[in-house]
Amino acid sequence: INKDSAREQLKIRNANLLLFFGYIRHYKGLEYLLRAMPRIVERSDSHLMVVGEFYEDKEPYLNLVSSLGISDSVTFVDRYVSNAEVEKFFTASDLVVLPYISATQSGIAQIALAFDRPVIVTAVGGLPEVVAEGKTGFIVPPKDSEEVASAVLKYIEGGWGSKMAPYFNEQKKRFSWSSMADVIEELYRRI
Repeated sequence: INKDSAREQLKIRNANLLLFFGYIRHYKGLEYLLRAMPRIVERSDSHLMVVGEFYEDKEPYLNLVSSLGISDSVTFVDRYVSNAEVEKFFTASDLVVLPYISATQSGIAQIALAFDRPVIVTAVGGLPEVVAEGKTGFIVPPKDSEEVASAVLKYIEGGWGSKMAPYFNEQKKRFSWSSMADVIEELYRRI
């Protein structure tokens, strides 16, 4: 599906759609993205869609959204999302934000790249290895809402979407099965 029809299905009318995707757990740092949203929506026509099941108490997040005054700028899709629906959410989005506090890796970053969507990740675990800084996204420090907001606004205000578009095919090749096979064969030759 194309971006316009995906947004129509999701009833998104804002210029910029940010996506937080996957199970909601403390280590994924959603709190820091929510705390960044007041600054983001103050300077841009943006909306955050949080898509995934809560694996912890949802109330603190809802209370935070309410206390920050961003209820109209955040949508929660608190449920399992089937493989058939994944395309709709990623195609509709402009930017995927993964403000993890800790992680080894994230399949969400790979999915974003597969859909040619830039990603903002935190410098934890293997996340920075997936993002080519300034080409397919930005890397920010963990637990820093100000840096998350700055990276989102840099992307939006700097027109980075069109600047990053040419780099996705190159980055996807790095993570292809043939590239992985080449690395394994090289390792085998060295051993």
